[in-house]
Amino acid sequence: MELQVTNSPFNQEQVELLNRLLPTLTEAQRTWLCGYITALQGTAAGIATVAVPSSQISLAPVAPAVSKDVTVLFGSQTGNCHGLAKKLSKQLEEQGFQVTLSSMSDFKTNALKKVENLLLLVSTHGEGEPPDNAISFYEFLHSKRAPKLDHLAYSVLALGDTSYEFFCQTGKDFDKRLEELGGKRLTPRVDCDVDFDEPAAEWINRVLQSLTELTAAPGTAAPTAISAASLSASAESEYSRSHPFQAEILENLNLNGRGSERETRHLELSLEGSNLQYEPGDSLGVYPENHPQLVEDLITAMDWRGEEAVATDKNGTERPLREALLRHYEITVLTKPLIEQVAKLTGNSGLQELLSAGREAELRAYIQERDLLDLVQDYGLKGIAASEFVTTLRKIPARLYSIASSPSAYPDEVHLTVRTVRYEAHGRNRYGVCSVQLAERAQIGDKLPVFVQHNPNFKLPANPDTPIIMIGPGTGVAPFRAFVGEREESGAQGKNWLFYGDQHFSTDFLYQIEWQRWLKDGVLTRMDVAFSRDTDKKVYVQHRMLEKSKELYQWLEEGAYVYVCGDEKRMAHDVHAALTAIIEREGGMSPEKAAEYVSLMQQQKRYQRDVY
Repeated sequence: MELQVTNSPFNQEQVELLNRLLPTLTEAQRTWLCGYITALQGTAAGIATVAVPSSQISLAPVAPAVSKDVTVLFGSQTGNCHGLAKKLSKQLEEQGFQVTLSSMSDFKTNALKKVENLLLLVSTHGEGEPPDNAISFYEFLHSKRAPKLDHLAYSVLALGDTSYEFFCQTGKDFDKRLEELGGKRLTPRVDCDVDFDEPAAEWINRVLQSLTELTAAPGTAAPTAISAASLSASAESEYSRSHPFQAEILENLNLNGRGSERETRHLELSLEGSNLQYEPGDSLGVYPENHPQLVEDLITAMDWRGEEAVATDKNGTERPLREALLRHYEITVLTKPLIEQVAKLTGNSGLQELLSAGREAELRAYIQERDLLDLVQDYGLKGIAASEFVTTLRKIPARLYSIASSPSAYPDEVHLTVRTVRYEAHGRNRYGVCSVQLAERAQIGDKLPVFVQHNPNFKLPANPDTPIIMIGPGTGVAPFRAFVGEREESGAQGKNWLFYGDQHFSTDFLYQIEWQRWLKDGVLTRMDVAFSRDTDKKVYVQHRMLEKSKELYQWLEEGAYVYVCGDEKRMAHDVHAALTAIIEREGGMSPEKAAEYVSLMQQQKRYQRDVY
């Protein structure tokens, strides 16, 4: 049908122009023109609607406004990403966005195809693995069931530790996979080291700015920027990761008996006046000091002066070099990013060769169990100015320890269980920075800079009648002392079963008297122990679990929660395998069904791990 003066509101000249133009337009041009005219109609009075027959032009609505619905998903092992996700969600809501906040394990994957704006915060656990509450979502997204996400705008914040080879690997994997599925980045991914407050704040501000620009009407005010300090601030206390509390040491004793190959310190710290609050399952962050002798050896090796002023933060705050190396900079761990920065700063040919392609295995081997003193001595770095060299160093990270006390049983106190680390490597004695400080230099009356690290992924059941099974060899027993103590104080009626192991019964039975009292009083329902060096054949906690498989499975069927704390590389994997084998055998299930049973327990938060 051709336009005419008689069948349209146009005059002859307009009709002739339109009849020449319309047949030449592509589908995209017609759609654009229709949207343009409609937009003009909405903003300028008196503009008439063009009545073009459908045979001549495909009418299309104006492109819909970008959705103000935002989904924030987090995958978190120790609670850092969870905390950041909550603060991000609050900021978004204050800007008028409708926010869905969820852990990845709780998110319904079939809803992903409906999400238009996705903000994903995830840590990397172990050697490049997803944290426990991200595993199911990670596997879904990397499976053939994952939907196309051409409609998705997303951004990823990745938390990690550059001392690990696969730094922020989980975040990198998510970022890559979302792009493969058709998603478009709202802002670039940001990878954060252990000192994550500043880069995380920058990412949040960029995300807020981008979303606001996409969704706001012209003239809308820019969102208020969030500061790094506000990310770690606590609603309950003025003290946080970026502003630690100076906690006085009330007690510091060795739990191991005479003749033990191990030294395990029990520390009691005062929180009086801090208003710091914690729950069983949380951790305490302790900022350690480097060993004074290592600091002096490093200063001597570099021909530095200990009194020289150097910057200790991005704001240019200066302190004497000796103090900076003692309390502010990490000097006991080598990482690839550190070596890259030192090589760039110094132009050292040996370091550049070590970093060259094809020598990755050699670099990994060199980094293992060496420190900054090794680096400067092995590669002849003497003579580099201290003020320049410290710019390559990262801040000394806090050490997280599972809290070993119930706040109900010990108000205004927090207890820690710390295994002292000492070993020899590359011709020198080595040691754990914090554990040796606590064992050798921390005295009663001294103060330690601390903060509470909340861990919502390792918590007692809400129902006090629920039975619990706790598996914690060595210092992994620490949070279970808090669990049982809390259940005693609250009068919880749920059954409590502890699997505990160490080397020798006579010298290494941590908190033995307390466990025996709780057994006698009926607070601890049962306890199975495994002392690996007391028998010809080494016996570990997973072996005791298998020996008690029928009873353990019965507890599971009664709804028991299972908690695992301790070494991630071996113990946690062996315990997981034993748990799956018990379910398979006692439940008469196939391996696949047993794995589904365990997966369902994780989804229901009946299987929780605090592993490191």
